[in-house]
Amino acid sequence: QVQVAESGGGLVQAGGSLRLSCAASGRAGGTFSMGWFRQTPGREREFVSAINWSGSDTFYSDSVKGRFTISRESAENTVSLQMNSLKPEDTGVYYCAVVVFGPPRLTDYNVYDYWGHGTQVTVSS
Repeated sequence: QVQVAESGGGLVQAGGSLRLSCAASGRAGGTFSMGWFRQTPGREREFVSAINWSGSDTFYSDSVKGRFTISRESAENTVSLQMNSLKPEDTGVYYCAVVVFGPPRLTDYNVYDYWGHGTQVTVSS
């Protein structure tokens, strides 16, 4: 079993920044592709960003492109999501998702096998 843990959410004013982290553990030798999704009440889970297992490919939704940056950290199977120029519409629960290696495209939540419990991001206007 793989455990997924997010951290770094919080409350910030519009225009501010937050950095989310996600660490996956529990599978020896596993190399994970990892993605971020967000959800607000009454809406479906929305793709935000993803990075493949090697770090060679990154994906962003149009709504966050140019403001968010996903990167792999030096710690194994850990990624960060740097969120700048935050807007009130970025508010939601952010979930980290993990798949071992993974397909070429990582924007569909159905390709992921493991999920974290989520971290709340609130952007005030």
